[in-house]
Order: sequence, then C-alpha cells, then structure tokens
Amino acid sequence: MTSGSLPNSRAVAESIPIEHETIDRVVRTLVVAAPPAALAWAAWLAWGGTLQPHDLLVLAITYTLTGVGITVGYHRLFTHRSFKTSRPLRVLFAVLGSMAVEGPVIEWVSTHRKHHCFSDKPGDPHSPHADHGVDWRGALRGLGHAHVGWMFRGKDMANPDRYARDLLADRDLRFISRTFPLWVALGLALPFGLGVALTGTLMGGVTGFLWGGAVRVLLLHHATFSINSLCHYFGRRPFETGDESRNLAWLAPIAFGEAWHNNHHAFPTSARHGLSRWQVDPGAWIITALERSHLAWDVVRIAPERQRTRRAAARPPIPGYDDLDGDDVGWRLAGLSQLELAAVERYERSHGERADVLERLRHMHCSEPLP
Repeated sequence: MTSGSLPNSRAVAESIPIEHETIDRVVRTLVVAAPPAALAWAAWLAWGGTLQPHDLLVLAITYTLTGVGITVGYHRLFTHRSFKTSRPLRVLFAVLGSMAVEGPVIEWVSTHRKHHCFSDKPGDPHSPHADHGVDWRGALRGLGHAHVGWMFRGKDMANPDRYARDLLADRDLRFISRTFPLWVALGLALPFGLGVALTGTLMGGVTGFLWGGAVRVLLLHHATFSINSLCHYFGRRPFETGDESRNLAWLAPIAFGEAWHNNHHAFPTSARHGLSRWQVDPGAWIITALERSHLAWDVVRIAPERQRTRRAAARPPIPGYDDLDGDDVGWRLAGLSQLELAAVERYERSHGERADVLERLRHMHCSEPLP
C-alpha cells in the first residue's frame, strides 16, 4: 500500500454470510460436545488405574504446542502484529494454532479484530455485556454467549476482506486456512503417535490420543474461551479502556498470559500482556526467547512511563483529538506503541486532514497497519 492511498473501509461489509450454515453448526456442536464426553471416559479410565505418567506427558506437550499456536501465533503475531518472524516460523505458528481446533487462522483473526473494534458494544461478536440485560439473568446469558454461545447463534461471520486483508495477501496463510481440517487431523494424530512412541504399544497410542487429543482440546478451549467471558466480567481494571476487559491473575498461567486482558486492551499491540514482572506471561517469554535467538524482531514493547501515564490519567489528554464527537480517540492513541504513534503523525503530515487519520486510527487494530 502506498502512503497516498487510504482504503475506504466503510465500503467493505463488516460481515459475510456463513456458507453451509447447518453443516457449520453441526461441526461446531461436535467440536464443543465431544471433548467433555472424552473427559468423562478419561476420568473413568483414570479411576480404574489406567492413567499413566506418559499420558500426562502427552497432554502437557500437546497443550503447550497448540496453546502457543493460538496465543503467540494466532493472537499476538497474526492478529496484532506484536512481532515479526521468518516465513517458516509463521507457517509453524499457523499450523500449531490450527491444531488447537479453534478455527482457520484467517477466520479467527477476522473475528478477533472485529472484537477489538466493537469491544463490549453492539457488533462485538462475543461480548458478555452487549444486549444481554443488566440483572443476574442477563449476566448469565451474557457469560454463556461470550464463552460458547456466540459460535452457534450467528448467521454471518467477520468479513476477512474487511478485517484480514493482510492475511489474505499471504499465500501460506491462505493455504493453511483452506486446509484447516488437515491440521486438525494432524493435531489428533500427534498425541496418538507420541503415545505409541513412549510406550511401544497401540493402547499407549489410544490413551495418548484420549488425553493429548480430546481432553487437551477441551482444556485449551475453555482456557481461551474464558478470556472472552470471564476476563470481561471478573478481575481488576488498572487501565481505563472504554470496555469491561479485566485482568484475571489465576487464569494467566494456563492461558499463556492472555488473561492480563485489561492490559491487552489498553495496549493491543504489546507483545507482553503481563506488563509487570510478577504478572506471569509465558507467551511473552516465548517471544523474548525467539528474539534473543534472532528468530523474532520488531517486538512491540510499551515504555514504563507510558504505562504510568495511562494508569494515572482519568483520560489522557491528546490536544486536537479529544474534542472530536465524543470519540475514544484519546484512549486509542494512548494505547499505541511509539512506532504506531510515529506512523499516525507521519500520515497526518502527508495528508493534512485529521479526519483521514482518525478513520485509519479507528481501524488500526481491526484491519491493516498505517503506511
């Protein structure tokens, strides 16, 4: 994209119809319902003494690999561009994320970027607050919707042409998205193979598949689904973000740091969600390790002084922006990295029209980066 072009994002539809809606609902139902049944079977086997250390090892390996694929790959790399890495690692992250069985990478990224555009307002795909009522019944409906219900109630999905044009331009990601069922199958074959390798028996493969396949899918699904539901209802809000995102400390270790969710909504492109030393963030540790190994670069970090300013201010004053139509532009500017702030200033200087800057700014974390 050249610096002189400004995509008319309003001309592109926010959503598109889901193809084969009935089949989609059936598949989603199986994906959500089968793992709890598998857990019940696994618990019955464990009660009978069948659970062995190698089963837990397979569970730990597959949970970690696919969890990193979703949190570091799908979320921080592809959705928010928190760091850059090589083509082979981009492919690896996309495959590992696909093995988590949470949807094709381009669809997942589109949905999440739309969430950031409309967080806890009408249009948010999985808010527990928007349009669910204010009493305890509305709270329960909202939590259920945000956790799993939203996947079954829609007739459309976030439009990749609106929210993920950068990924559509990547032939590797297009291929991985189109072949999503293949990677799901690989994610289920891997624990079977690990079980056979560790025990030398077919039964070891079966129990490896059970724990590292079905049970792992269940545990990782509900750890990451809880970010949508619990982390918009319970926990602390050190930053004012204009939504109900919250930090939920107990969930952070098992969600690879994603549960520092208020931090993330305050600074969406930050590679580190746990902003203080005591905030456990395994996802950030992995990105740091990649950076130190020269396998990741352009890692986005938020300076401590900007964090302190954001915490202290009731609303960060941004001269020339805060007086515009009650928009939350001030908050969005305050959450940008230094590189993004420089891009905003560069764009404004080259175009001279503040409205253009604001149009791009509103969608900075929803579609494409500023030129």
